Amino acid sequence: MTASLAWVLGGLLVTLAGCCLLDRHLRRACLVFIVFALVMSLTWWQLGTPWLAAGEALLGSLLTGAALLHGLGRAGDVPRLEQRDTTVHRGGEAPVRWFAALGWLILTALAMAGLLVTERLSLDAAGTLALVPFAMVVIALGLWAFAHHRHLLRRLLAFNVLGSGVFLLLAGLAGHGPEVQGLILVGLAVALVGSVLGVLLLRRLHALEDSVTLETEAGP
Repeated sequence: MTASLAWVLGGLLVTLAGCCLLDRHLRRACLVFIVFALVMSLTWWQLGTPWLAAGEALLGSLLTGAALLHGLGRAGDVPRLEQRDTTVHRGGEAPVRWFAALGWLILTALAMAGLLVTERLSLDAAGTLALVPFAMVVIALGLWAFAHHRHLLRRLLAFNVLGSGVFLLLAGLAGHGPEVQGLILVGLAVALVGSVLGVLLLRRLHALEDSVTLETEAGP
């Protein structure tokens, strides 16, 4: 992959991640996530890893996307969820969340600088390494959204976006050899299982308590 193509794909991933995590309209956010996963699949293909591309398209886009959309629909006696997130955020916690995401980025940058100084990280694969800054931004967005949002479906979206950023960072730093590809495929499968379990929890909570969060509404 050329560095210019890596910048285009990385920019698309960051833009789609931001749109997915910031949109309060839940169905639209889920659809944006499906497109995000498809762009991830294209990125894996351009990196020369067709098995990862197929795994991302199947596990990340098709199955995880279907599970998230299922969480919004009606199933049996469980009514449809509201299509818009109306939960109230606690503004006083926002600076702490942004600081946590910024702190993670700084620590990762320091770790990368240490790898470069000790020559354990090569700059030869310019296209692959060019994806690393975008992966860090995607991870920061996922970390912030997971801590910031109270709606469980939006947290599931953040969980999946965060995982995609971690996989991309791993490929950018460690390459995309067979062992790295196997690790990422296992991660995709685990993320799918976690998403399905999260959707089941959300629907059960909505059926029993008419709630979409794990927090009580009363409080500061």
